[in-house]
Amino acid sequence: MGLLNSILTWVMKKRIHQMELFMKYPHEVQEELFKKLIQAGKSTEFGKTYDFASIENDEQYRQRVPVHTYEQLYPYIERLMRGEQYLLWPTEIKWFSKSSGTTNARSKFIPVSYEALEDCHFKGGKDMLSIYVNNNPNTKIFDGKGLAVGGSHQVNENDPTASSYYGDVSAVIMQNLPVWAEFIRTPRLETALMSNWEEKIEKLARETSVENVTNIAGVPTWTILLIQRIVELTGKKNIMEVWPNLEAFFHGAVSFKPYRKLFQDLIPNPNMVYWEIYNASEGFFGIQDRSNSDEMLLMLDYGIYYEFIRMSETESNEQKVIPLRDVEIGKNYAMVITTNAGLWRYNIGDTVKFTSLSPYRIKISGRTKHFINAFGEEVIVDNADVAITKACEATGAIIDNYTAAPVFLDAHKKGGHEWIIEFKVKPADLYEFTRVLDATLRQINSDYDAKRSHDLALVAPKVHSAEPGTFYNWMKKRGKLGGQNKVPRLANSREYVEDILAMIQA
Repeated sequence: MGLLNSILTWVMKKRIHQMELFMKYPHEVQEELFKKLIQAGKSTEFGKTYDFASIENDEQYRQRVPVHTYEQLYPYIERLMRGEQYLLWPTEIKWFSKSSGTTNARSKFIPVSYEALEDCHFKGGKDMLSIYVNNNPNTKIFDGKGLAVGGSHQVNENDPTASSYYGDVSAVIMQNLPVWAEFIRTPRLETALMSNWEEKIEKLARETSVENVTNIAGVPTWTILLIQRIVELTGKKNIMEVWPNLEAFFHGAVSFKPYRKLFQDLIPNPNMVYWEIYNASEGFFGIQDRSNSDEMLLMLDYGIYYEFIRMSETESNEQKVIPLRDVEIGKNYAMVITTNAGLWRYNIGDTVKFTSLSPYRIKISGRTKHFINAFGEEVIVDNADVAITKACEATGAIIDNYTAAPVFLDAHKKGGHEWIIEFKVKPADLYEFTRVLDATLRQINSDYDAKRSHDLALVAPKVHSAEPGTFYNWMKKRGKLGGQNKVPRLANSREYVEDILAMIQA
């Protein structure tokens, strides 16, 4: 084991004790953090509007400050982007994380403070490695380099001082990384931050194929494209012939379930470790903390105060918002955050399920606006991922991407669900694939099962097998290649499905 690897693994392990403290005293840590956030925010315009100076506890906070959507916070964010300061947070905002805009057509610009970079995003990256090292004491991860596939950033043209910037959260982080981090990552920063995705893939492949890459961090869909191009470029049989010391893939943004078999084919290493993280434009929230489980530890000391809304109440005018101490195992919750970048009681649009309360561990179950509930079936992304995975296992299929939407009732047909699936390996029998998909959804979702019973409200799903490259070309057409961009899995309207079908049939 190299000297650098020995030193860095020792340093990373020192953080574990601090994590054990918030695991043991979660509510005390969150309460202390809440008080610090309110204290910091009372001098801002937002804090003065809601009289933060007189807020003494989280119950008063819940009564006084409403839950905010992006649209409701946007007037403040728009002014920040024009160069005003101290509206939401008491330090200067110089960076904005541009989200992929999957919850609506417009991109969102999330303010990123210095505190959020240091105490949340950077801390999350270091903790990811700390936890991994603690679970894998014989790792040689620091003997080589980590490959990070990032987005791009640009000067904020709305700021007359031209002193602020926006871009994918990965680009914001990379541009601000401490010097030491540059020694253990690849590719070069100028390559990692290129804006033209197709040119970037080619350059990434050429630069990184000659490095000793020991770990990758990125979104599964785009990582697949890069690995395939490197194998093609080098003429090797698989990526292990290019990177023989590759040992870990840190993944997030989309569920890994449907992609596991494809990665196992691309990386034929039985000891390869797949490690889940939960990071987003708004913050770094969770990290898998055990090798034998893909549950993620909810990180409670990153400058983020957590609240939750039951998924069944997200569309209600009388939402009951609860603190961390009142959550239950197995329930679907929309996540509401208050952060050290000035997002006050912000509904980020993600839903999670708690799998453990001591310590608090979660799994991402979907998006508040990514579901199908046209007939009361309440199918969420987690349901879809499980069903797709089972259907693949039953038929030998491997998927690349998918999306689904309802087929609405009319005078001549019953309702149903329509799926567009791009396969890397097509199922031996598409009818059997569809049958298992449907049967699994019925097994894991009682509402779907009730609506499917005797074809009462829903008939069997219709599955289209899309040609290779379909979703890539669709994302390209929408200007959504690379970075944090991802295919919307489920929609309660037919907007995405109709657009892809029109493209296929053109």
